[in-house]
Amino acid sequence: MPKKFNITGTCYPALHYMADISAKLEAVMAMVEEGEYFTINRPRQYGKTTMLAALEGVLSARVDYLPIRMNFQGVDSKWYESDSAFAQMVGRQVADALEYQDEELFAALEGRVNQASDMAALSKTITFLVHQSEKKLVLLIDEVDASSSHLPFLSFLGMLRTKYLNRLSPQHATFHSIVLAGVHDIKSLKAKIRTDEDAEKYNSPWNIAADFKVKMSLQPSEIVPMLEDFSQERKVELNAANMADRIYYYTSGYPFLVSKLCKIMAEDILPEKEEKILGDAELEQAVQLLLRENNTNFDSLIKNLENNQPLYNLAFEIIINGAEVPYDQHEPVISLGRLYGIFRENGGVKVHNRIYAQILYNYMTAGMYRKQLDSQRSPSSAQFTKEGGQLDLERVLLKFQQYLKEQYSERDTNFLEREWRLVFLAFLKPIINGKGYDFKEVQISEEKRLDVVVTYNQFKYVIELKRWYGPKAHQAGLAQLSDYLDRQGLDEGYLVVFAPRKSTEQPQGWIKAEGKRVFMVWV
Repeated sequence: MPKKFNITGTCYPALHYMADISAKLEAVMAMVEEGEYFTINRPRQYGKTTMLAALEGVLSARVDYLPIRMNFQGVDSKWYESDSAFAQMVGRQVADALEYQDEELFAALEGRVNQASDMAALSKTITFLVHQSEKKLVLLIDEVDASSSHLPFLSFLGMLRTKYLNRLSPQHATFHSIVLAGVHDIKSLKAKIRTDEDAEKYNSPWNIAADFKVKMSLQPSEIVPMLEDFSQERKVELNAANMADRIYYYTSGYPFLVSKLCKIMAEDILPEKEEKILGDAELEQAVQLLLRENNTNFDSLIKNLENNQPLYNLAFEIIINGAEVPYDQHEPVISLGRLYGIFRENGGVKVHNRIYAQILYNYMTAGMYRKQLDSQRSPSSAQFTKEGGQLDLERVLLKFQQYLKEQYSERDTNFLEREWRLVFLAFLKPIINGKGYDFKEVQISEEKRLDVVVTYNQFKYVIELKRWYGPKAHQAGLAQLSDYLDRQGLDEGYLVVFAPRKSTEQPQGWIKAEGKRVFMVWV
């Protein structure tokens, strides 16, 4: 049976095309060998479960380690009703994990597991187990978020913490290392459920945990082996190094997105081709198919913004208005965005990857588009298409200029100050809908430009949106636009300058800028 690109659950080398995570696994294993207690806390579908499975495999192959892997997801709610019930459930899972790994240890534990009637008894059972084993025991728990809102789980962590602090005493012998996996950093879980009455009892039950600094995002060099494996098995011609770079360009190494783009190319695009060749064009097509797809990852991304207005506002300022926000991991909104995989640090707060930026860009412009539909003022593509299928962007920009004058009065100035870019993007959407798409690139500069790359039929256009900050900044911006057009392989570009407090009776139309032709309008 041929392998597949996997986007759900654990990845197995025998069944799936896999990135090379050996360096990451080695770093995680080093923490285990040092006896660390830690949490692999990363966003959804970021390779946490696959890492635990790989770690379990390495530990099982060693003669000096014995992994005990558990998962609390889907556990019956009755086990969370009390510390006693939770302790019994954990004892049972430990026994189940040992049944097919160490028969002698399982037999020794089987007679005691039913005695683990509360946390104190569970603690003694763990100590007994450690003394009975000739190997170092490593506890691996996946999906710990499933238990994060239950007080018995914190009691369990508190018990493990106490044993860890006294681990050199025979009566407190405990696991050599504990590895938890979940979205949240377990050290902060207490803040989610703590009440004033619980504050002292549940203070920092996991503050013994070491910081997890292993980079779980996939680098291009780690993506290459996956593509080479696919190419060799399926007899597909591709440049693995170049494609890995381009995949990373769009995904910033987010594991789900990397595998998803590969899966689309392998299962949706390649079967429709006469030749078994994959290149940049097929990857671009996969990106567009992915952007039009509904999946749980994107649903979760948008839901996290919908449920937190400050998070939405910050994402809006970065994506639509090109705001430059300093990165501070202690700032609550930034920290939450990083936790959910929305933000990352890259010389400031940035949306994690270009796919997410485009998904959120489309989502944010959709609301304004609906408002324009309600006003019956939305333009159609027919009136802006030239002979030969080209987009008449000159006419589009002049029509937008007229649209602002007609639709927004002086009393709307404050609104336009905040959302003029959003108004334009929503205005553009129905014009290119069905025949093309727009992809935005934020360019941080003196003018906080937003470059929008539009494809329409087989043609490509660049529209730069910027605010007026004076002649000097304006000239610098034109030079930057010329440079960007060079990188896009274009000789012509388009420029919209927002100058609400400056007369728009400025020269407009085609101008020369650093050897390029630029059509400029003022709004």
